[in-house]
Amino acid sequence: MATRKLFRQFWRPVSKLCTGELAATPIQRTIQTSAKHAHPFPGKEHLRPPPKRNSQMLALTGGGVLTILLGSQLAFPSHEKNAPEPPPSHETTANPQPHSEPETQPELKEGVQYYRLDEIRSHDGASARPWVTRGTSVYDITDWIPAHPGGEVILRACGGSLDPYWDIFSIHKRKDVYEILEEYKVGEISPHDLVDGKLPAATVPNPFIADPERDPRLLTLTTRPRNAETPSEGLSPFLTPTPLFYVRNHMWVPPVEANEHSLTITLPSGDEKTYTLQDLKSRFRTHTVTATLQCSGNRRADMTRAVPDKGTNGLQWEAGAISCAEWTGVKLRDVLADAGLDLASPGPDAKHAQFEGAEAYGASIPLSKVLDSQGDVLLAFGMNGAPLPADHGFPLRVIVPGNVAARSVKWLKKITVSDEESTTQWQRRDYKCFGPNVAKPDWSKAPSIQEMPVTSAITRIQRPEAGGKVNVEGYAYSGGGREIVRVDVSIDAGKTWAQAELMGDEGKGSKSWWWKRWRFEIPDEGDGGGRCWLRPRMRVIIPSRRIIGGFGIRGGI
Repeated sequence: MATRKLFRQFWRPVSKLCTGELAATPIQRTIQTSAKHAHPFPGKEHLRPPPKRNSQMLALTGGGVLTILLGSQLAFPSHEKNAPEPPPSHETTANPQPHSEPETQPELKEGVQYYRLDEIRSHDGASARPWVTRGTSVYDITDWIPAHPGGEVILRACGGSLDPYWDIFSIHKRKDVYEILEEYKVGEISPHDLVDGKLPAATVPNPFIADPERDPRLLTLTTRPRNAETPSEGLSPFLTPTPLFYVRNHMWVPPVEANEHSLTITLPSGDEKTYTLQDLKSRFRTHTVTATLQCSGNRRADMTRAVPDKGTNGLQWEAGAISCAEWTGVKLRDVLADAGLDLASPGPDAKHAQFEGAEAYGASIPLSKVLDSQGDVLLAFGMNGAPLPADHGFPLRVIVPGNVAARSVKWLKKITVSDEESTTQWQRRDYKCFGPNVAKPDWSKAPSIQEMPVTSAITRIQRPEAGGKVNVEGYAYSGGGREIVRVDVSIDAGKTWAQAELMGDEGKGSKSWWWKRWRFEIPDEGDGGGRCWLRPRMRVIIPSRRIIGGFGIRGGI
């Protein structure tokens, strides 16, 4: 009863204050960030003062037991709007209810600006001032975005948490990156939106929500992002069944609607032209090209096993990060000509074709590859006679036959003809080769991988009954459209060699962009330690090298 009486004593003046019967001189506490947290460079033009708050803390200190949040016209501000409703008076209550203590409010630290989640969400990638959160901290990264090494991919996280994205790109989890981010801190998430001091799991975005279902026969290395190789049964046919085509995703699969998708082409002059998917299909001649796509890390696990003391960095692919398909689309050179590029004399500033995908992945190839009438670079919208699946770039993908698959950008939305390579990290700090002795590579001095070297692998072994021969099958492939003309096999550790039978596969295209399948019969014996050595030969008669002594720290072939 003493507590209830004391509560009524404090509530009467507050109710009079709310109806204008009593004036008050509140003890104010404005919660805001310091100027140094508004932006990293105090004194510069772009220094933005902290957001003005329209709320005040009114503390009635007669007993120190009641705190009420007041806003303009008694409306709660967006930053803190979960203050408790005033309790009813019990003076005239016939049947008083059991008394409960007022709800305890979260502790707010002095000098800290707090933001509600609704306000943070309004600062998404399309807003003038994009914000992100990390943990419970809030950051205005507007001025950081242009310098972000990953480009505008960070916009996907704006209006929400960085944490699920940095779990994907673990390169960010370093002290120096954290220190840079702290320069852009503007406050903290309101304690009202936290559970046990953390964001509820339901409020953290799932960037992979639009990912499609995959065939369970794929051999999955990572689930988010999905990276999965083709199983043995998918490596046997000349054309890989689409559901078994290997999946290499650097990020999530972006949700894209075909009737809303467009491709923008920018020329060195600054001229731009935009095409819808229907424009490409109706205005240009359609071509079909048979091309094998191979990840640069294919057979990286073989390299790791060959040099276990050194190892390799990256996904440990076996022999299934490679597949072959028929791709249907229009030639990029035809579209560039329509956009205004002079194919015969493109100019000194036209050296590279930069590609950008809808999920912000980007890469580039030399423009000479595009302009080559036999280069067969396609803007593809079909795969194996059907529309592109989501995992393989629906609705539009560039296909660069003979080059590393990393240049065949999926979910293509922009092409820029430029005097320099793509500035993305995947072009400048990835997909490059270094010698086995290089532990700390200088990325700026190594050329980007384009055409792939010759490689081969065994994909199936059929063991007969005792005394019979072992049937071995596999593939051989070389980039650059160089045809495989011979595969040599040794079962005695390289002492003698015999030729495998090449299967009579022929694809479509100006050059041999596809793999060759081969088969060989060997007796179930030999002094090669149970191993079968392969030596594929290309049209230019350059033998492939053994893995040991020829690997790099990045594990690229």
